[in-house]
Amino acid sequence: MGFVEAVAAKRDGGALDRDQVAEFVRGATDGSLPREQLAAMLMAICCRGMNADETRCLTDEMLRSGEAWDLAADRPEVVDKHSTGGVGDTVSLILAPLLSAVGVPVAMMAGRGLGHTQGTLDKLDAIPGWNSSRNRGETLELLDACGAAIIAQTDDVAPADRTLYALRDVTGTVPSLPLIVASIMSKKLALGVGTLILDVKCGSGAFRKTIDDARELAAALRQVAVDSGVRCEALITDMNQPLGPALGTACEVREAVAVLGGGGDRLLREVTISLSREAMILRGRDPAEAESALVAALADGSALDAWQRMVIAHGGDPDPDRLETPIETVDVAAATGGFVVGCDGEELGRVAATVGAGRRRVEEEIAHGAGMVVHARIGDRIEKHQPLATLLVGTRAIDRPQMVERIRNAFVIGPDAVAPPRLILGTVDEV
Repeated sequence: MGFVEAVAAKRDGGALDRDQVAEFVRGATDGSLPREQLAAMLMAICCRGMNADETRCLTDEMLRSGEAWDLAADRPEVVDKHSTGGVGDTVSLILAPLLSAVGVPVAMMAGRGLGHTQGTLDKLDAIPGWNSSRNRGETLELLDACGAAIIAQTDDVAPADRTLYALRDVTGTVPSLPLIVASIMSKKLALGVGTLILDVKCGSGAFRKTIDDARELAAALRQVAVDSGVRCEALITDMNQPLGPALGTACEVREAVAVLGGGGDRLLREVTISLSREAMILRGRDPAEAESALVAALADGSALDAWQRMVIAHGGDPDPDRLETPIETVDVAAATGGFVVGCDGEELGRVAATVGAGRRRVEEEIAHGAGMVVHARIGDRIEKHQPLATLLVGTRAIDRPQMVERIRNAFVIGPDAVAPPRLILGTVDEV
């Protein structure tokens, strides 16, 4: 059977065998399949899904498409962290230096933006001089120098994922569960860290909108990790509104620095501490002692010191004044007073991406000064004409009135108060 026939079989709901999956991955790796056929298979998988055997096979083939680093062989104490993607999700930028400040080294192979979310590497690229391109030896040197390494995929690590990841972003196939599992776990297993904490987002701003869908993804990711001998826990966290107030790249770096300095956004800080505590528990630390150490590191300046060491070790300039700024800011005011009872986090993320914090095409450049700062959260009382958000205008040409109207319409204002959503929904076994 040729590959077109394999695409048609999946389109019609059939299961792919290992040879077909291997051909798909090989074609993404060496270019032997044209991009339109790769995109067609991605869409067929997105629409028809994959069973557990197909998903495991896809993960394994993507892992084997390149080299495996097995960092745990040299640094068994190192922790990895991954988020399934959300809006205002600045956690990785805070978690890595925070954990290193309490003696838990962190290595992450991060990605770029997908769909309505902003990617960790794109955010770090906003720091002048930051270099995410590292090989295995350089990653170990970073861990020794500052206790934290946030790196990009090399050409030799899961190369199939690099091609498919970029195609997913521009083909509307980002939310597919088997594609998410294979993409995440092929990179995590290739990096080879022995402990992994997962942040599985759930809600309007996430790729998994319901608690059942989020639990399904969390369970699938954790099972692949555990089956591979990795200590792993998955927390399901709320994404019915932006987690942090900043949506973009440079603006999210500023927010990370604020939290690491003992201030910043309360919700972002709470989720970061919860994930960091779970990582420390996986490494054998007492839960209460772990949380106490994390809170202290944020309060006494050691977390901010760890951030500065991490930035310098990666070649970056830690001076926040060097970060790009917007060329214009536009406040978006509420048309009526009341209470914020709902928020379309995905729409806010898409607006931020449209104005420059994301990509509409694979080759499009990020505008680091662009994005959004959200001022209103679910449960807040809001007055008429009070700012809901501030649009950060960068160098990309945009329709300002349209962006303002989309932001305003993303907030639902009602007459009655509602309780804020619960941030931490629990682990896979608790929800």
